[in-house]
Amino acid sequence: MADPIKTTHRPRHKKAHWIPVVAGFLRKDGKILVGQRPESHSLAGQWEFPGGKIEPGETPEQALARELSEELGIEAQIGNLKLASTQSYGEVGILILFFEVNFWKKEPKPIHHMMLEWIYPSELKDRNIPEANRKILDRIFQALGVEWQK
Repeated sequence: MADPIKTTHRPRHKKAHWIPVVAGFLRKDGKILVGQRPESHSLAGQWEFPGGKIEPGETPEQALARELSEELGIEAQIGNLKLASTQSYGEVGILILFFEVNFWKKEPKPIHHMMLEWIYPSELKDRNIPEANRKILDRIFQALGVEWQK
């Protein structure tokens, strides 16, 4: 008689759902561009770097160029990846890829955001920004080449 094959079943954990997101560092005269999220969206009123979700079939760079066109009305050349981070919101995980935006055509307009502002990086500490950005502010400063001061 053959030995029965024993299998052990591990309890299945619900897998986290990951959303890949891109964001851009646009710089001008020592300042960076941030936009205020619309009231109709999650994290309404918070200030963020322009960007959005990566769609299937897109590279992160293609996604950021598309998002900047949709959100700001600009044609942008995407530079190097400067920073990658994750944030969890319950069972949803966000993977955020921050890219340098080398240059762009046209002046950014608040198509998606309630308003846009050019601010000094040090002003980020005093803004209402998403927790995903707040928890890595030191790394954002480093990626921007700015000295971190708590």
